[in-house]
Amino acid sequence: QVQLVESGGGLVQAGGSLRLSCAASGSISSFSVMSWYRQAPGKERELVASITSGDRTNYADSVTGRFTISRDSAAKNTVYLQMNSLKPEDTAVYYCYAAVWRWTYWGQGTQVSVSS
Repeated sequence: QVQLVESGGGLVQAGGSLRLSCAASGSISSFSVMSWYRQAPGKERELVASITSGDRTNYADSVTGRFTISRDSAAKNTVYLQMNSLKPEDTAVYYCYAAVWRWTYWGQGTQVSVSS
């Protein structure tokens, strides 16, 4: 069984930074893609950033240049989301997502709140 555990959320002032972590445990040795999604109150869940097993990255336009997704060099099933220059509109629950072949997995989510 695979589990994704997120950490690093919290409350920060606009312009500040946070780093989210997602650690995957279980029987999967390598995921084809790991991503961060977010969902704000009253809005649909949206893709924030993703990274493939080949370290190709993709970002939502709204976070390009401010957020960076990366993979732990030693533990390939651990990903980070470095969030800089945070804005109030970044406030949401952030979810880690992982996929390999036809299997997909979600974390429980971590709250990020940005005050103005």
